Amino acid sequence: MTIDFNWYVLWEALPVVLPGVPLTLLISVVGISIGFVLALPLGLMSLSRSRWVRSPAIAYVEIFRGTPVLVQVLFVFYGLPQILGHSINSLTASFIAIAVNSSSYFSEIVRGSVSSIDKGQTEAGLSTGLSGLQTFRYIVWPQALRRMIPPVGNQCIISLKDTSLFSVIGVGELVRQGQIYISSTFNALETYFLVAIIYLCMTLTLSFLLRWLENSGLLGQRS
Repeated sequence: MTIDFNWYVLWEALPVVLPGVPLTLLISVVGISIGFVLALPLGLMSLSRSRWVRSPAIAYVEIFRGTPVLVQVLFVFYGLPQILGHSINSLTASFIAIAVNSSSYFSEIVRGSVSSIDKGQTEAGLSTGLSGLQTFRYIVWPQALRRMIPPVGNQCIISLKDTSLFSVIGVGELVRQGQIYISSTFNALETYFLVAIIYLCMTLTLSFLLRWLENSGLLGQRS
């Protein structure tokens, strides 16, 4: 069996598929940014000694880590409007899905990174006269932040790839643009190959930037 692969189709599909790149990046950046902001209090709440503070954070993490992002975006787009009484556009639903999904993973990264800092660091800070908040801000958090970079980077890449699922609600990201081209030309093999190459270029670029940030010393010396 021979595979009929037409390389020229890649050039024909490119102008149709490329417009999906900015929207893919927009959903990723906005969703991940909101997700990380949400993750900070959630991660710290999960470290609390109080069960009433810790339990809601743990429940949140378990719910959104234990359900697929595809189900989450379908619930937000189709189910949530029935609860709220008004519709939610597909782009907003995509932002929400990436934000809540990534925040559940980021919060565990925050919790693990903070708890990995030796307790002696905190004791040393307190012994110098710093308050608990100052000790966390100036001693614990900078070290924890450096340790977060690799796992946070991995989750950013995963969330970027998760945007491909949002074609099911009509978001014009990369996969959706590819589907539009395929619907008129039936060149599925070449088009999805092109989409895969573009995703690979984005994820490799993100990996390079994260590796550079980790090694650049911008966040201080690695612990």
